[in-house]
Amino acid sequence: MKTIFRNIFTGLMLLGTVVFVNGQFLEASDTSESSVKRYQGIINANKDLVEFIEQLLLQKGLPKHLRNLALIESHFNKNITSGAGAVGIWQFMTAHANQYGLTEQGRTDIYKSTKTATISLSNLYKKYNNWVTVVAAYNCGEGNIAKAMQAAGSSQYHEFYKYLPAETINHVKKYLNACYATGELQSVLSNYNSARINKIFFENGNRKTVTENLAETEINAGFNLKVVADELNVEVDRILSWNPGIVEELQKKGESTFFLPTDLMPDFLLRKNKILTRSIKVGAAIQQ
Repeated sequence: MKTIFRNIFTGLMLLGTVVFVNGQFLEASDTSESSVKRYQGIINANKDLVEFIEQLLLQKGLPKHLRNLALIESHFNKNITSGAGAVGIWQFMTAHANQYGLTEQGRTDIYKSTKTATISLSNLYKKYNNWVTVVAAYNCGEGNIAKAMQAAGSSQYHEFYKYLPAETINHVKKYLNACYATGELQSVLSNYNSARINKIFFENGNRKTVTENLAETEINAGFNLKVVADELNVEVDRILSWNPGIVEELQKKGESTFFLPTDLMPDFLLRKNKILTRSIKVGAAIQQ
């Protein structure tokens, strides 16, 4: 039995590589011990400031993992200035700061800049409804996000990210890595997963929102997603687009909530035992 599950996990890990290559990459790209220690070390070295930031985030009803935005932006250094002119722990550009009435001096003020950041992040979340896109928008601006969405014909980050600046793509990677280091990655991915139902498409230049109704069930690491896709006659990428982060969750927890369109879910439930049996056989074949 141990061999079978090792085979299954091997298959999932191989599938995870496909996910990354195809740009699905809603997972940590660097889970090395050195990366984790680096991020944790910066947080521990700024413990009092981190606790202060987290308190203001909680007061605004925002998740504590947003402290990682300041972590990757500035390493919590209030006096840092980027080559582009962004200043302070939250790296406010002048235009961004002016938008919220934050003065030039205020950008280096920990309380004022953090309070402004919480307002900005809250507004972005109201617009995008997931923290992955919020982090991207905070880095490159709402205009670039809108252009990327229009180019991709979708409001899903894993579909429009390729149209964003390379710096922004790397910024999101860093954020996910930091959240992995702080043990909050799954929270971020679950948030993204629950928000991905509404998709925005553009037809003849006009914005059109299409709601894709999804049903949910539970699966364990025994299921091979390629087998699921084959049985349901859909592409694996479609399975992954409905379930961002599922490969990592299956690897980490051995089980996961599984989403499918309401018209496909009955077929899956009807064939669930058959799919699991096929999946185990595939896992065994990989090992051989």
